[in-house]
Amino acid sequence: MSTTAPETPTQVAAEATIGVETTEGSVVDPAREHRGITGAQSLVRSLEAVGVDLVFGLPGGAILPLYDPLFDSSVRHVLVRHEQGAGHAATGYAQATGRVGVCMATSGPGATNLVTPLADAYMDSVPIVAITGQVASGFIGTDAFQEADIRGITMPITKHNFLVTDPAEIPQRIAEAFHLASTGRPGPVLVDVPKDVLQATTDFEWPPRIDLPGYKPTTRPHGKQVREAAAVIQAAEQPVLYVGGGVLKAEASDALRELAELTGAPVVTTLMARGAFPDSHAQHLGMPGMHGTVTAVAALQKADLLVALGARFDDRVTGKLESFAPGATIVHADIDPAEIGKNRKADVPIVGDAKETITELVSALTALHEQQGRPDLSGWWAQLDRWRETYPLGYDLPEDGALSPQYVIERLSAIAGPDAVYCAGVGQHQMWAAQFVQYEKPRTWLNSGGLGTMGYAVPAAMGAKAGRPEATVWAIDGDGCFQMTNQELATCAIEGIPIKVAVINNGNLGMVRQWQTLFYEGRYSNTRLHNRGSGGGEIEPIRIPDFVKLGEALGCVGLRCERPEDVDATIAAAMEITDRPVVIDFVVGSDAQVWPMVAAGASNDDILAARDVRPVFTEGPV
Repeated sequence: MSTTAPETPTQVAAEATIGVETTEGSVVDPAREHRGITGAQSLVRSLEAVGVDLVFGLPGGAILPLYDPLFDSSVRHVLVRHEQGAGHAATGYAQATGRVGVCMATSGPGATNLVTPLADAYMDSVPIVAITGQVASGFIGTDAFQEADIRGITMPITKHNFLVTDPAEIPQRIAEAFHLASTGRPGPVLVDVPKDVLQATTDFEWPPRIDLPGYKPTTRPHGKQVREAAAVIQAAEQPVLYVGGGVLKAEASDALRELAELTGAPVVTTLMARGAFPDSHAQHLGMPGMHGTVTAVAALQKADLLVALGARFDDRVTGKLESFAPGATIVHADIDPAEIGKNRKADVPIVGDAKETITELVSALTALHEQQGRPDLSGWWAQLDRWRETYPLGYDLPEDGALSPQYVIERLSAIAGPDAVYCAGVGQHQMWAAQFVQYEKPRTWLNSGGLGTMGYAVPAAMGAKAGRPEATVWAIDGDGCFQMTNQELATCAIEGIPIKVAVINNGNLGMVRQWQTLFYEGRYSNTRLHNRGSGGGEIEPIRIPDFVKLGEALGCVGLRCERPEDVDATIAAAMEITDRPVVIDFVVGSDAQVWPMVAAGASNDDILAARDVRPVFTEGPV
């Protein structure tokens, strides 16, 4: 996935704050020294020096020495209710702000509770630094109380990790962790520090020297490859710009718009790229993939050229890989060379930062247009527009008058607007939020794309709101996801982080139920989340838990909405509350399904616009 280059404003600011001397030289800030301090004090001063303003964490025995100097620090600490919440909050902070998120936990179970958010951040290329306490050095390997080999456990799911054995190394390791997390392809970095190292006496010197042999991400693309890509774009009759989350990481949205308008090509934005290109733009076809728009999926299948920018040909986009975009030449630009050719052979591979690559493509294409004129894509657009007209994204209202989840999310988007930040958990509500919220700006859509982590939304929204207090932040959650991490609402209430939560409550694990409906003959094994009353007359749900009362117990305002005519007023009421978190229990029907859909393992040619409705584009070539 193409990602933030060191030359972006975010990275320049970060490096200026760090003031680090790299192996290539150049010191930004004057040196700061402190003699005869503890390793814990050195670590806190290192965090201050790299510009950390916020840490999410939970103390415990092994990391307790670090919490004492943190008490006097300028760094704000948010005390979470579970370490998983700290990790997801750091991720939400990073995704919403573009800065490195930071979380802390103690040894053993504290550290292992960070495994899921670390894996989540690794899959979605999110820059976070996790600091964990470890048992004293002499106890490592003895199965001591609350010992866990967190380095070994997280090695496959971190960009890099460190075990600090010498307190003198602390400033260097912290500087290196932040450098690694935020440069090249971003990702999580873990720093594990034994308790005795935190307690030992050391000297603090800043800036340290970063020494990472072999780590030198390629950010500037090769000119020959860019020129070759420009030539195939110029020659294409049915091109598509296939945009992934790397464009957002590289702060390349403006450059992408310039490229799109220069080429006149249609744009599709993956689940991780929503907001990278305005939904309202005439060239935007929507999201591709398993639950993408018919037009976006059809365009990829029938394209003669795919220009993949910061995307990784994920299985949820390609469907059955062997039948994906069978007639397309592939231009694949990515900052991570390991991604190029991993799933789909690239005819024109480009290793580099997305922003630099797109900028150079614009220059090369402008020169070609001056020499050869602009390609005529009118025939391609005529076909695309026919698909858009025939298969618009929509939904049916329930015949029994129940509240439609798609309608709730559509109205939430209209009322909260494009400046709000939307966080989603995983499942049906995630797909509806990706489909029916109008995304116009970068960093307004946060979700767990690669790992698909239930329970992501509430703590991620907490992190986003803490990082961007001026923004309205909505967590769109399912009743299943919400019950995994809602305890962080207590954190929000106590810490003054007034997020808003829309619980799409269908009483079931909705996406699993949908699959059971479609592929398991309606045998709903263990997907119902609450019992229902029995006996004659109308069947009423038994609300366990009652989300309104639960929200109130956690220090929030609790609201409930069960009728379509009350949706706007309920959302408006929530928008007026700015001093506390708000939880809205939207009680919706249990049978709504996400469409369009490509079944797992099926070809994108087999997309269904709705149940048993197959688009005609699969019947033959354009």
